[in-house]
Amino acid sequence: MTVEPRASSRRWVMLGIGMTAQCASCVFLYGLAYLVPVLREQEGMSLTAAATVVTCPTVGLMCTLVLWGAAADRFGERGVMAAGLLLAGGAIAVAMSGGGVVWMGTWLAVAGASSASVNAASGRVVLGWFGPTERGMAMGVRQMAQPLGMVVAALVLPPIGTSHGVRAALLFPLVFCVVAGLAVALFVVDPPRPGPVAGAAKPASPYRTPVLFRIHAAGALLVIPQFVVVSYSADYLVEEHGWTATSAGRLLAAVQTVAAVSRLLVGAWSDRVGSRLGPMRTLSLANAAAVAALAVAALWPSWPAVVALLVASVATVCWNGVAFTAVAELAGSAWAGRALGIHNMGQNLAAAAGPPVLSLVIGGPGYAAAYGLCAVIPLAAAALTPVRDEPRFAPKRAVAERSPGERALSER
Repeated sequence: MTVEPRASSRRWVMLGIGMTAQCASCVFLYGLAYLVPVLREQEGMSLTAAATVVTCPTVGLMCTLVLWGAAADRFGERGVMAAGLLLAGGAIAVAMSGGGVVWMGTWLAVAGASSASVNAASGRVVLGWFGPTERGMAMGVRQMAQPLGMVVAALVLPPIGTSHGVRAALLFPLVFCVVAGLAVALFVVDPPRPGPVAGAAKPASPYRTPVLFRIHAAGALLVIPQFVVVSYSADYLVEEHGWTATSAGRLLAAVQTVAAVSRLLVGAWSDRVGSRLGPMRTLSLANAAAVAALAVAALWPSWPAVVALLVASVATVCWNGVAFTAVAELAGSAWAGRALGIHNMGQNLAAAAGPPVLSLVIGGPGYAAAYGLCAVIPLAAAALTPVRDEPRFAPKRAVAERSPGERALSER
């Protein structure tokens, strides 16, 4: 028995809308890093001050991730995602309306806090609509949103910021968030949930064992080199290699497109081998090797250093989807929203702290030293990844492998 084509295509369309919603939030959550050269030139900020401003949305995000996840667990994904995106659009509008860096940074933090709804809830959509042997690829599609959001940001934000200022550049993510929020409200359907069984106990916490804690810790460590490489890639090309902000943004957009596709491929790989954490550990080691090569190449600012930067930009991004899939599957549907919120919070805490701290190293010994430090961190992540504790699955083609949501769609 197979899924009806109409039902199958419908869930992929909903996945695409969820990915677009995540992409909208990522444009300003992480894509503002491409405005660092503009902030330094037009606003007269130091590298540390500019890095702090562009991480304000991430700080706001961390404050509400678990709360949004709990709301998604209780009330469903559709309303939570739509409300968060619309609120984020409103907060960006307020950030544009006033003057001063403090005003802008504060309201960008509020926008980040609102957009956390998408980070916490969209993973539940994948868990509900896709069966075990498709979730890796489906979550890879969902996790393509971050690099694709940065692609969009790299192409759009630097030209607007250079010509019209940082506040004018914020108009784009404002419109994107509002349009994506309306699309979610109109077209996304919450996956069906199992009804309560009389006399049955509530699902136990998945945090009774250290497995999820170890995945959270490994994921938080891995985002440090990821965000250091991404946050300063434009500035590195501008300051060390003499590129313009616009030309650097175009190159980095192409690289982030490759990084986005890599997440899909890694997810499909995890489906094929029946494991999420095995690929995650392998990619952690590859991550360390790529950043170490960048550290060595950065000692001599020439074209090999640019190539190494591009390779590291992909290597430090591709692992993310399998980590999220593992968290969602190990937590189960009753806890997935909260577990993904906790995972996101740890990652974004590391993402917010890493670039400003490493900027002190960049401003002292230089980029090569900062990259060298980042090369050591993925080794610790590989050691923490609990591969032996992961329940493995074998690919199946029977109807039993399908998710409840998939079966529900095929019966409509």
